[in-house]
Amino acid sequence: MRYILFLFIFLLSACNSVYYEPNSMKPGSTVYIDRGGYTMKRSIKQNMKERGYVVLVGKAKSSTNFSDENIRLATSYVPENTKYVVEVNERSERLAPIWCMFNGFWWWNFNVSIADQSTGEELMTWRGRGCQNSSLRMLDKILDDIEIKQAEQIRLFLCFLF
Repeated sequence: MRYILFLFIFLLSACNSVYYEPNSMKPGSTVYIDRGGYTMKRSIKQNMKERGYVVLVGKAKSSTNFSDENIRLATSYVPENTKYVVEVNERSERLAPIWCMFNGFWWWNFNVSIADQSTGEELMTWRGRGCQNSSLRMLDKILDDIEIKQAEQIRLFLCFLF
């Protein structure tokens, strides 16, 4: 009976693998996130705007239509003043009213990466799947940890002065 209960609890948990550099991202910076996407990408854009980041989707560079499969492939320029690039790869969300009943009703499966455009360093990678609200809470926690705190910014500024 204990094994069945453990298996049930294990199956209810979402699977996430996250790596990030704490205190490595300056709040209020310009962030590039490609246009479009499902709800995870849209939620990241909205969340970063609410946190004070300037979110850009770039200017369209070219567009190619594949008429056989009705697919449109567009490329865009990453603006020069962009500090961070956020890459979001996601599958179509699935409605999971029983599984995610009290947690947003939608099941997400995604990969998210944040890189510093000037250094080329990857600051965060996140491979995850889970219910909508728990994924957004985890995103908030990750961004809280990855952002340089105000006191840390002042300390870095003072180090440069002396």
